[in-house]
Amino acid sequence: MREISLHLMDIIDNSITANATLIELYIKIDTNKNKIVITIKDNGKGIDKEMLKNITDPFVTSRTTRKVGLGLSLFQSTCQRCNGDLKVDSEVGVGTVVTADMEFENIDRPPLGKIEETIVSVLLTPSIDFYYKHTFNEKEFEFDTREVKRILETDDLNSPEILIWIRDYIKENLMELMGGASL
Repeated sequence: MREISLHLMDIIDNSITANATLIELYIKIDTNKNKIVITIKDNGKGIDKEMLKNITDPFVTSRTTRKVGLGLSLFQSTCQRCNGDLKVDSEVGVGTVVTADMEFENIDRPPLGKIEETIVSVLLTPSIDFYYKHTFNEKEFEFDTREVKRILETDDLNSPEILIWIRDYIKENLMELMGGASL
């Protein structure tokens, strides 16, 4: 995939399919250590131990509509090309944690992409709460739909005005966080 955000959308889509009600995304970039660590955590139905053993095999999938699942294997390949790796931990009835790491200054690392668009796409599923924490060196930005819902006194963030505000809010804060650097 051309952008990391597309890999993230694929994994988050898996979380939604697994009936998660809370999805957490953590992106930690440390330019001094030349490292990006991305963690996607959900409280979905989890993955049984047998399937977990081969979860990055493209021919292992829980989907019944097709016999291949390329998302995790492609993301793992991206991480490995960038001298990193991908790890999946899961427990049935508890949820799943996907952790990807790679070198920040690797020529094969795709750009981060439009994280704000990925998050807005997730919010089109109204039953999902989403927490996002982005760390760039020592600075942090956090976004939590539970907090937005509390402030707006609504459980529905699906109106165009709210989604546009969320997209712009995240984009502006990421630009400020990273000092205008494009990743």
